[in-house]
Amino acid sequence: MVNLKKYNDFLKLFVIFLTLNSIASCSNQQYYVTKIEGKKVPINNTNSQVAAIENFVAPYREHINKDLDNVLAICPETLDKSTGKWQTKIGNLMADVTLQYGTKAFQLRDKKSIDICLLNSGGIRSILPKGNVTARTAFEIMPFENSLVVIALKGEQIIEMVNFFIAEKKPHPLAGITFTIDKNKLAKNIVIQGKPIQNDAIYYVGTNDYLANGGDNMNFFKKGIQKFDLEYKLRNILIDYFKDVETIAVPNDVRITEE
Repeated sequence: MVNLKKYNDFLKLFVIFLTLNSIASCSNQQYYVTKIEGKKVPINNTNSQVAAIENFVAPYREHINKDLDNVLAICPETLDKSTGKWQTKIGNLMADVTLQYGTKAFQLRDKKSIDICLLNSGGIRSILPKGNVTARTAFEIMPFENSLVVIALKGEQIIEMVNFFIAEKKPHPLAGITFTIDKNKLAKNIVIQGKPIQNDAIYYVGTNDYLANGGDNMNFFKKGIQKFDLEYKLRNILIDYFKDVETIAVPNDVRITEE
């Protein structure tokens, strides 16, 4: 007579063995790409699907182009970042506008003002041409999605920032601060918002989110004691400025002097 208890125990053990064996074999199995196939699908104006897509997109393209090409202001001269050793008119303009409009946003949100604005020369990707200025102009100058960030720095970090500026020898956009470079390539007479710098004072510096994280080796920003992301794109700041003025105010003041 068959012992059913022993049979059931054996059956359970057998099922468990098969299950574990199956799992082990699956876990060790590896797959490799052995073949990739592709083919060219020609697209031309005679393709009915392409024509249908074009007809669908056309109204949106026309609407966007109309917005981008609407004249917002007039620029009295061409501003180019390649003209100028320590500063450029287009760089100073962008720093001025960012400081001005960024302060408005900073005041509304945190009841604070921006003391200094420092951007990077490499972020300016086009000229500001003489004549009509449009939203498209702003997109050409600033095609990236950088937004305004404010970093709270002590005076000693501001001195570090100025020394970096001198060592870089690039006309980075700068506003709210002036200084002199002496014969030893050191900074002196550092003035912020019309007052001499104080090492223990806290200064709010507006910059873009890329530089705020130490981009372009601006590591002094990473030493900030506070960080405020205003979620205000620099391109939109430029567009808002264009909308508010009839004629671009070209800056001609001297911010960096050299002995």
